[in-house]
Amino acid sequence: MSQAILKDSPWGPLEAADAHVHFFSHGFFSLLAGQAGLESAAAACARAGVEAPAEDPRHLAARWAAELDRHGVARAVLLASLPGDESSVAQAVEAYPERFFGWFFCNPLAPDAAVRAGVWLQRGLRGVCLLPAMHGYPLSHARVEEILQVAERHHAVIFVHCGVLSVGIRARVGAPSPFDMRFSNPIDLHPLALRHPRLRFVVPHFGAGYFREALMTASLCPNVYLDTSSSNAWTKFLAPPPSLEQVLERALEVAGPQRLLFGTDSSLFPRGWVSAVFERQSRALEQIGVSAEDAKAIFGDNLLRLMQMP
Repeated sequence: MSQAILKDSPWGPLEAADAHVHFFSHGFFSLLAGQAGLESAAAACARAGVEAPAEDPRHLAARWAAELDRHGVARAVLLASLPGDESSVAQAVEAYPERFFGWFFCNPLAPDAAVRAGVWLQRGLRGVCLLPAMHGYPLSHARVEEILQVAERHHAVIFVHCGVLSVGIRARVGAPSPFDMRFSNPIDLHPLALRHPRLRFVVPHFGAGYFREALMTASLCPNVYLDTSSSNAWTKFLAPPPSLEQVLERALEVAGPQRLLFGTDSSLFPRGWVSAVFERQSRALEQIGVSAEDAKAIFGDNLLRLMQMP
């Protein structure tokens, strides 16, 4: 375990673990370049105006380890953010097993998706990320059930993106984003979570606009967790828009402090780890009177427990 401690919190030193960091590797940018009709990862990075990562994903892993050290963050989930880039995150986790957990995007409709998922879970990745709106399928699809069965055998976490899906780096690079919001409702997760009570499901961004539906699903399914990541700009779709304090207060009331996972949605360099997200969320939790014990759970212990559960 890293000795990194996040010291500047209202509750004193915290051993923080970020449940949502995108690992935008050279492999990721190569895949994205292909989707945007560009010739190389370097061209994609140049068009997006971001720092190009080294070809060896272990160098990017070292960069992230140093960045987390700089901010005092002990652990992080690294997301392989396009199907086909699982190897990059696997190498990062193998290089820094004490710092990183690896989860990967999976398209259940792709050929041999369940087999590939099993291969990467066997190699040590710990979570499968489903994005139904991105890949165009309902969660009721039979191929999703195949993925869930594989994940259950490997005691993996299932991350399900619901609500508004806007991928800024795709727009900056010029990659098409033909997302289908019909497949974005957290209610669709309800029968899956009931059918697989031993699986743990994570819904990021509080449902990204489907806040009520995410809360309903979490209330009915004790194996559904909510991640707090990003600026949570989705609140503008609700009338009146709730404050972050109100969002967190209601999430705590419904799901409890043991099923909230702190995340930032960090992704790119030179920006690095988005400390402003931590600062805003910690202020909001302090404002609503969250105890030091519950803050410790939200900002780190819940994720560590999730990763240790059989």
